[in-house]
Order: sequence, then structure tokens, then C-alpha cells
Amino acid sequence: MAAARAEGPRPSGAPAPLLVACALRIEQAALRSGGGRGAARPEPGYAVLRTGMGPRAAERAVGRALARPGLARAPVLATGFCAGLVPGMSPGDLVVAEETRDPRGTVACEGTALLAEALARAAPGRTVHTGALTGSDHVVRGQERAELRATGAIAVDMESAATLWTAEEAAADGWNRPVAAVRVIVDAPEHELVRIGTLRGGISAFRVLRAVLPAFYDWHRSFLLPRR
Repeated sequence: MAAARAEGPRPSGAPAPLLVACALRIEQAALRSGGGRGAARPEPGYAVLRTGMGPRAAERAVGRALARPGLARAPVLATGFCAGLVPGMSPGDLVVAEETRDPRGTVACEGTALLAEALARAAPGRTVHTGALTGSDHVVRGQERAELRATGAIAVDMESAATLWTAEEAAADGWNRPVAAVRVIVDAPEHELVRIGTLRGGISAFRVLRAVLPAFYDWHRSFLLPRR
């Protein structure tokens, strides 16, 4: 069931912009106002797409976006908030997906180590976790969190897997579209959304997401450099 990454050369010509996909209005606000203290606006060649909540909404929105001529060969990075599955995770921790999973299969991410290093620089003091990011069509709580952890996943959200699957499917002409997923933990086994402290955890996650744009730029630039 694993999705094989498209094999083939990188596209030549003008550099493709970076498409950053998120689900929620608050995530979009963080991404449009981010970059750290003193940053005025996102870099050129950077587009934020708000897909709406859930895997079906993500599929539709990403599919439409990648059908536009200017974004047809865009690298895609899924981001926003997520639920951590591993005990000891805290709101504001970062998750870099090595792969995303959903019932259709697995999509391998690219540049995971580069992203993790760049995120550590952009958000010093925050823990960066790497591993499998699994998809769900609903908010995960309680025992279901432990069941997903038993599959080897370290975090769950509703849009990343659908976003990257759609991006892979749209790269059907023999070239390799770079894809990645970075999520900020807003709740975790000891910090579930139903508990007091959710607001504080949400504010922490918002601030982290706003701070990590430079890491996304670094990841994007790595695909604009000449390949040896």
C-alpha cells in the first residue's frame, strides 16, 4: 500500500514557488505574520494555502492549487497543529515527518534532517521530534492515541497525509516533487485538549508556528541549488 515516490529528474527552468498548506484560519494567520521578530512579510516564491479542516477538504484544495500553472511543480509542505502521541511531548514541541500515513498508504518526506536542524535554529529551546505522522478524519483522544502510537507513529493530524498524497498524485509526469510535513504539537498525552491549560498550549503553538518560517525557506532553497 506504500506510495512509491515518483522517480525522475527535477524540473528545469524557473524556480518553482513553495506551497505551504494549512487547515485553519489561525494557522494561516501565524504563517502570514511569521518569520520571527522584525520580519515584515514572507519571502517571494512562498504561497500559503488554507485548505479547511479534514482530509477531504485538504485533497480538494491542494488538487485545485496544483492545477494552476504557477504551482504545477511547486514543492509542498504541510503544516499547522497536531496531536502528539508520545508521552513526554509538550505543547509547542515540533514534529518533522519522515513519512505520512493514511489508509491509502505511505508518502516519504524529503529533507527531514535539514528541516529538523533549521527548526532548531528558528525555535531555540523547543524539542524537535522526527518520525511517522499519521492521518485521521477526526480529533484523536484517549485510548485511540495509544493505539496509533502502537503503530509507530509519533503524532497525528487530519490534513498532512492527504495533502502529501495529493501532491504526489499530481506529480504524475515522471519527476520528483519535494514534499514535507512540519507540525506543532498543541495537545499531547499529558496535555489533552479537554484539559485546563488548552488556551496556554494553543498560544504557545501559535507562537512557535509563527517563528519557524525561516526553516521552511531553508528547506525550499535547498531544492533551488544546482544538483551535483
